[in-house]
Amino acid sequence: MKPAASSFGMPGYGIPKFEMPKFDLSNMEMPEAFREIAEKRVEQTRDAYAKARIASEEAVNLLENTYETAFKRGADYNNKLIEITRTNMRAAFDYVQQLLDAKSPSELMELSTAQMRKQFEIVSAQSRELCALAQEMATAGTIKISVFKALNKA
Repeated sequence: MKPAASSFGMPGYGIPKFEMPKFDLSNMEMPEAFREIAEKRVEQTRDAYAKARIASEEAVNLLENTYETAFKRGADYNNKLIEITRTNMRAAFDYVQQLLDAKSPSELMELSTAQMRKQFEIVSAQSRELCALAQEMATAGTIKISVFKALNKA
């Protein structure tokens, strides 16, 4: 009998070749207790998958709504800032025009006092509007908490 060479080209030194025995598991009978446990585990896995799928779909929908809302509120806030800037610039140009038309130092003082009062009222109102928009934007943060709760449920 001639010794078999390995695939690396080294001689086998006359050592017999052994193979692992092959078991045909398809013909093995599984005990009923194992079958019941396996079926329960499969059913539990299916239930967990269904719950996770529903929770993740809810979370995705909530995220989409949150980002849409946050984007809209951010755009509203930016638009309000632009509107405020325009209003303040127009008021400043009007004030400069009034100062240029003033005939006396006392008229300058009256215009300055009236402008300060008017500007204080305008800035107060603008600040309240911006605060309200910022609070609306902050509610998007509470929606974010809901998203995390939904994800944790999954």
